[in-house]
Amino acid sequence: MDALLHRAVEQGTIAGAVVLLWRRGTVRASYVGEQAPAGPPMRRESLFRIASVTKPILAVATLALVEEGRLTLDGSVEPWLPELASRRVLRAPRAPLQESMPAQRPISVRDLLTMRCGLGALDFLDGPKAPLRSAMEEAGVAPGPFAFAGDSDDFMRRIGALPLAHQPGERWLYHTASDILGVLLARCEGKPLGAVLQERVLGPLGMTDTGFSVPEAQIGRLTAACRARPDGALELFDPAQGGRFAAPPLFESGGGGLVSTADDLLALGRMMLSGGRHGDLRVLGRNTVAAMVTDQITPAQKAASPFFPGFWEARGWGLGVGVVTHRDGPAGSPGRFGWDGGFGTSFWCDPAEELIGVLLTQRMWDAGWMTLYEAFWNGVYAALD
Repeated sequence: MDALLHRAVEQGTIAGAVVLLWRRGTVRASYVGEQAPAGPPMRRESLFRIASVTKPILAVATLALVEEGRLTLDGSVEPWLPELASRRVLRAPRAPLQESMPAQRPISVRDLLTMRCGLGALDFLDGPKAPLRSAMEEAGVAPGPFAFAGDSDDFMRRIGALPLAHQPGERWLYHTASDILGVLLARCEGKPLGAVLQERVLGPLGMTDTGFSVPEAQIGRLTAACRARPDGALELFDPAQGGRFAAPPLFESGGGGLVSTADDLLALGRMMLSGGRHGDLRVLGRNTVAAMVTDQITPAQKAASPFFPGFWEARGWGLGVGVVTHRDGPAGSPGRFGWDGGFGTSFWCDPAEELIGVLLTQRMWDAGWMTLYEAFWNGVYAALD
């Protein structure tokens, strides 16, 4: 693993990386390279934009509220999100916006956790734009690398003006449901989303470095986000000083807005592998965690829900987290759960192997990152004795 990461730094694939591997109580940490091109050295405590790895953290907070009866999985979200009342649904996902019909039922908490609410990355991979995708882009609420520029009320007003691509619960569409779910949690609890996550997840697990921005005194720990130019060289995308995470955002994105460290994510993984327990504290019930990491998407829904090529052949989606359903390679361990982030982060747990792996870089997802990602996880599983 160390040789792989050093080679990736030397070849300019990444500026640096932090890796934590935990197995049966033993931790192995590696950190290589720099926090930014020609920047300070990477450290174990370096901070990373975890992007969509935010989603499992949001799901834990949601399910804690479900356990307390403050939310119900199949209850309507309209008491807290009136903007979603009286939904209109397109005749087909790529139909003109005026060709719509009434929704057959309200959107539920389960629809948001399973990303079956009817809004999301309709054209996940590039191609001819559907009218709804264009409308989301014009409204500023399309999935992308940066959070919505306004506040949560403005976000919901714009979401509420759009039709759904499909009936609630009918198909899976990536991302937008998590941002809506974040607003739901904040309104349900009557406090900012960051405060809800702090109370329900971050505080109990001791995830002291996870939040929606980095305090000025800690900004020197924040890595710089980079992307590859057409010639393959890395260029700065979001700096630490003066960047997106140097100040609290107007919109706290439940879909991908957190900054965190490898050790904080390890605490999250250990709680989940322990069936919801963190030391003497129970964060979630054992059966709640079991439901969370069980594939919720039917074969018919997968067939109608395009994502990465071949994704659904061995993958599924639980209650706010990705799951592996079939062994399709060395790292394809059935029952493995976790997720990845578009800024180059990866967090997965494997109950069968008693393994947690965290890979943190800040190269945006592309073909070069995915080659490193596959080599890393195959190498981890090849090393298991």
